[in-house]
Amino acid sequence: MKVNVKSVKFKADQKLENFIERKLQKFFGFHEQILDSDVVLRLDKSETRENKIAEIRLLMKGEELFAKKQTRTFEESVDQAIDALKRQVEKYKERFKK
Repeated sequence: MKVNVKSVKFKADQKLENFIERKLQKFFGFHEQILDSDVVLRLDKSETRENKIAEIRLLMKGEELFAKKQTRTFEESVDQAIDALKRQVEKYKERFKK
């Protein structure tokens, strides 16, 4: 499973990229239908502290899932996006069980 991490207009440090890789690899271990993933990190131009955006796109057999979250840290945004994707993957699995 490949995790593609892209940061827009800034350079994500290796620690953050490793965090994302670990989180998604753990998630992939429970959901074998996932083929590929793309993560985009960006800073919102607003002056608020909650300006870190993480967008995660998962490619699955016959489906593409997407989650976008904005919080104070990239780690928190990634965690929340993965939680949203977990719910989407469960719905995906339920549709194909029938």
